[in-house]
Amino acid sequence: MANIKSAAKRARQSERLHTTNSSVISALKSGQKKIRASVAAGNLDEAKADYQKVSSALDKAAKRGIIHKNSADRRKSTLNRAIAPAKS
Repeated sequence: MANIKSAAKRARQSERLHTTNSSVISALKSGQKKIRASVAAGNLDEAKADYQKVSSALDKAAKRGIIHKNSADRRKSTLNRAIAPAKS
C-alpha cells in the first residue's frame, strides 16, 4: 500500500476506473459477438439494430479513451463488412 496520501488516492481511482473500463470493454465484446451470431443465423434486421447500438458504444468508448479511436473504427468496419454481404 502507498505511504503517501496522494498515491493512495491515485491507487483507489485507478482501481475504480479499471473496473468500469473492463465492464465497458466486456459489453463491447458481447455486443460484437451478438452481431456475428445474428449474421450467422441470418437475422439481418436484428444484426442491423445491434450494429447501431454497438457502433455508438464503440464511439463513446473511444471518445472517453477506453479504447483507441482507430481500434473502434476497425471494429465497426469489420462488423459492417460482416453485415454488408448479407444486405445485398
